[in-house]
Amino acid sequence: MRGPSDMTDSVKFFLPEDKLPKAWYNLAADLPVPMAPPLHPGTMKPIGPDDLAPIFPMAVIAQEVSTERWIEIPEPVREVLRLWRPSPLIRARRLEKALDTPARIYFKYEGVSPAGSHKPNTAVPQAFYNKEEGVKRLSTETGAGQWGSSLAFAGSLFGLDVEVFMVKISYNQKPYRRALMETYGARCIASPSTLTAAGRAVLEQFPDSNGSLGIAISEAVEIAAGRDDTKYALGSVLNHVCLHQTVIGEEAMLQMEMAGDQPDVVIACTGGGSNFAGLAFPYIRENLKGAKVRVVGVEPSSCPTLTKGRFAYDFGDTGHLTPLVKMHTLGSTFMPPGSHAGGLRYHGMAPMVSHVKDLGLMEARSYAQTECFKAAVQFARAEGIVPAPESSHAIKGAIDEALEAKAEGKARSILFNLSGHGHFDMQAYTDFFAGSLRDLPYDEHELEAALSALPKVG
Repeated sequence: MRGPSDMTDSVKFFLPEDKLPKAWYNLAADLPVPMAPPLHPGTMKPIGPDDLAPIFPMAVIAQEVSTERWIEIPEPVREVLRLWRPSPLIRARRLEKALDTPARIYFKYEGVSPAGSHKPNTAVPQAFYNKEEGVKRLSTETGAGQWGSSLAFAGSLFGLDVEVFMVKISYNQKPYRRALMETYGARCIASPSTLTAAGRAVLEQFPDSNGSLGIAISEAVEIAAGRDDTKYALGSVLNHVCLHQTVIGEEAMLQMEMAGDQPDVVIACTGGGSNFAGLAFPYIRENLKGAKVRVVGVEPSSCPTLTKGRFAYDFGDTGHLTPLVKMHTLGSTFMPPGSHAGGLRYHGMAPMVSHVKDLGLMEARSYAQTECFKAAVQFARAEGIVPAPESSHAIKGAIDEALEAKAEGKARSILFNLSGHGHFDMQAYTDFFAGSLRDLPYDEHELEAALSALPKVG
């Protein structure tokens, strides 16, 4: 594949602010097979908008079920996004040289947002829609803290109180993420907590629980459902979140044109699926029209949802308060090991990403955390950016692709999503350099038990 940018020393590719996308792209409009509908946990019948109204604003519910190809981004949302968007596309020339590879490596850098990750791309519109409908408070969960800090940031802009249930292992590992949330005005609570029935039930059975995103979701949903002035906001998984993130891929396509190149492979890490969807869904749209771009999701081997999970209906939370969705899942009761990539420790995968995987429109692979940190350090020493542990999985995938190109003696163009910086994750790097970072395998028996308890859906 030709790459005119090889003849120059261009490193960064910036779009002017007037090229910020005016609409989000909805892959649901182009799927060759429709997705399975969410089901009410009581009736096992497809849910309607009224079933979601207690926890989401109606504008968000409309986006969740929409099959319109393009959904306009409200101007007040675009105005906030302009604080950091369009985000830069960067060619990793120094990494290419370090790897001695003929591959051309590009990364879309989402760490330039105020909260340091891709998460504000959906936090801002969710806060806006809630404010428009008179909501006063938002409750949510967070793993590593990137989503919690992003919603705290968005809440501060729109005058909303924000309460964040942070997975306990990350709450203890990442105190500066907590401090960032509190700086933006949010309240941060270790999950499982004693504030909710869902949290107390877990603590009664497992007093020393490290927590999980599934548990934290249960707590946040319980709070939202129990108060008329409060709604729930989710940072990944659901269709509207994937929708909001597509600004990443739409910008990247224009920037790759500026670079005079097109990717042969697109890579992103997968926890709940949102940053992967943001970069990859626009490219999957083009693949459905006849393009041939490989699309790869990379996940931790300690929580291998796409590579080891079952494509089945399951609850999105541990307390079984949410609707059932068809997704790749390890079982809602599965408790992943306490890895440093807290944002990737979720038992399920976005239903739309899962559907894409089931249709064969993407590949999936998994890596252990020590090899990902090794890749992250190599990247940092070449490119100067310290990546979040979650993003290191995408870096590892990109490096493997580049080394494969080297072994084959064939050039290829690689695009990956660097979804956040690691400035609040330095304890993880300290542990890595001290040799105390371990690859924690999941419990096979626990996984079997969690999968055997999947809901029975006809």
